[in-house]
Amino acid sequence: MRRTAAAAVAAALLLSLTACANDAASSTHAEAGQKVEGPKVKIMVGGLDKVIYLPAMLTQRLGHFAQAGVNVELLSEPAGVNATTALLAGDVQGAVGFYDHTIDLQAKGKNVESVVQFSQAPGEVEVVSAKQADAIKSGADFKGKKLGVTSIGSSTDFLTKYLAVKNGVAVSEFSPIAVGAGQTFIAAMQQGSIDAGMTTDPTVANILAKNIGTVLYDMRTPEGSKAALGGLYPSSSLYMNTDWVEKNKDTAQKLANAFVKTLKWMSTHTPAEIAAQMPADYAQGGAEQYAEAIKATLPMFTTDGVMPPEGPKTVLAVLAAFHPDVKGKEASIDLSKTYTSEFVTKAG
Repeated sequence: MRRTAAAAVAAALLLSLTACANDAASSTHAEAGQKVEGPKVKIMVGGLDKVIYLPAMLTQRLGHFAQAGVNVELLSEPAGVNATTALLAGDVQGAVGFYDHTIDLQAKGKNVESVVQFSQAPGEVEVVSAKQADAIKSGADFKGKKLGVTSIGSSTDFLTKYLAVKNGVAVSEFSPIAVGAGQTFIAAMQQGSIDAGMTTDPTVANILAKNIGTVLYDMRTPEGSKAALGGLYPSSSLYMNTDWVEKNKDTAQKLANAFVKTLKWMSTHTPAEIAAQMPADYAQGGAEQYAEAIKATLPMFTTDGVMPPEGPKTVLAVLAAFHPDVKGKEASIDLSKTYTSEFVTKAG
């Protein structure tokens, strides 16, 4: 009953936050006032205010979509899996979320590919509640615990299950709890609804600043990804239906041009300069804390949008460790169809 009640509260809070995020995305789009004579594209982002998906809003704020000649509307959902659902339903033309969904979907007979690879590491952090700091020292201690994820079937859910299995804990031996991100995640940890959980900045920065929890696994850097997952783990990306990409190559190229320009811009500017370009309400813990959150996560990003060569193999290995649709079927997954470098390599 307690779990059901917690889930209900989290769901209500998620709906509220999603509405606010969508309003923020729409207002930013309108504020830009850029009447672009070009194709209209809707992109659903798995949390516009998450630092791991920062290139989406930053590209719009810098005017790079307009410069590339594409009219982009950004929408927001609190979890990448919801962005994927919107993409498959045809509600949007693109999704900004984790690359691992492309492998998951191919195993289910859906053809989706990463068109621009934003990152080479997950950018995720497993945070342990301060109340459980002595009880949870590694993934081996996940047994019997309540572990927070953004939503069931999300990339945080995937990674949590992998860390458990890697450390000898079966998926059935712990309870994944959908608590979203941001304030809903923090509230769940404060109230004891979760013992630990996986989230990203700026939520991580807020948790540490308030001494609510401590870091167990830090996957915001390539080094952290290799230590926890055995290799580079390409995560946040722009992914789209393969059929749509094939039929709209000119538009896909414009999107790649805009995003690659932003990734290069990020690599030559300080975290404070990047933070200054973002909506003010993203810095809920203050401008300085927000800039520090960006600094901590910045190493995960690529500078050119190209898929790291060995990255897809790492992602497949992680999913194959626990995912029923992938485990034992690795040989049938064609990784070359889960991403394309055609457009990013041509981006100026």
